[in-house]
Amino acid sequence: MPSSASPVLHWFLPTGGDGRDPGGVTAVQGRTAAATRRGAGLGYLAQVARAAEQAGFEKLLTPVGLGCADPWVLTPAVAAVTERIGFLVAFRAGLSRPTLVAQQADTFRRLFGDRIALNVVTGGDPAEQRAYGDHLPKDERYVRTGELMRVVRALLDGDAVDLAGRHVRVEDARLHEPSVESPVPLYFGGASPEAEEVAARHAEVQLLWGEPPAAVAERVARVREKAARAGRTLRFGIRLHVITRDTAAEAWREADRILAGFDPEAVRVSQERFARMDSTGQARMTALHGGSAEDLTVSPNLWAGIGLVREGAGTALVGSHDEVARRLFEYGRAGIDEFVLSGYPHLEEAYRVGEEVAPRLRALTEAAEAEANGAEADGTRTDGAGTDGAGTSRARTDGAGTTGTEAAA
Repeated sequence: MPSSASPVLHWFLPTGGDGRDPGGVTAVQGRTAAATRRGAGLGYLAQVARAAEQAGFEKLLTPVGLGCADPWVLTPAVAAVTERIGFLVAFRAGLSRPTLVAQQADTFRRLFGDRIALNVVTGGDPAEQRAYGDHLPKDERYVRTGELMRVVRALLDGDAVDLAGRHVRVEDARLHEPSVESPVPLYFGGASPEAEEVAARHAEVQLLWGEPPAAVAERVARVREKAARAGRTLRFGIRLHVITRDTAAEAWREADRILAGFDPEAVRVSQERFARMDSTGQARMTALHGGSAEDLTVSPNLWAGIGLVREGAGTALVGSHDEVARRLFEYGRAGIDEFVLSGYPHLEEAYRVGEEVAPRLRALTEAAEAEANGAEADGTRTDGAGTDGAGTSRARTDGAGTTGTEAAA
């Protein structure tokens, strides 16, 4: 974690429905009853938002897709019944014109101040893209995304823009008296080389899915180097599910319960659909488990079971509150600045993660900062020895010499 930086924690708003179990929530994949037994109405989503706000999270990620409520309609409604929490509003780069996106974001910040950030989604499922009427191939989608981000960034900064790109063409585009005192950062996800180039040149925060810390550190270093060549710096975020309990045994029992509830046919159909996607990130998620439930612990406390049925972010940190906090701290040491977390169901787990994991993570960060400052004061150097390493052992616990569900917290 960057020195003198507190961990930034965000939560997920389940706008496709919620429940105790993960599963399909998209219209293309099919909707799993257990994953959507709590409907995505304003009443319930407002409950989740207020819980996340009370638990101390900074922003709520509002996803975009055929199975979700439209984020531009939903988020202002939720913002109106909350006080502080911000919104990381996802939108698909191919479905909206950049001037309109900038105008929508500027209107939001006029009404609610600095409570908005944008999550730019290129799209990795050709079937869903075609359902939206978008038929561009993957490489061209990224060209379009970069052009759109360039225009949106400039407009939100108060500039006038002329651009004649391959896909985006605007003339004398500008916002009327934009509310520039409230910045709107651009978040962006993608794991392909094309995506990394877009992130390096146009994003403020690059979002990753939850791979083992060593793999995350490698990707962070690569994108950071690309950004430096472009004369830029950027922050990094990671999207993870969390299954945290008072003891490791309780947490792994919950993971086992979730796994036992998966319909083998639903797993098979989901994996076939994921294999047809052209998303590099989805391919990396699938590679962690290979479609099999036999070996799902891919790094200490990192469990790939959710990815058997859920597209996108498919890994969860599983363990005691202390273990989960230590794993998040490791990701911070690997270069992660922000964490977009979720748990099933999102209402109850917002309180659990906010009240139990977040204070432990802050304590680890503060202790590391104090150690670093003390070492600097006496002229010595610390490399974080004594903290958990970013190993890739497939043990279910924190690598303290025990395995299985009965490991000490």
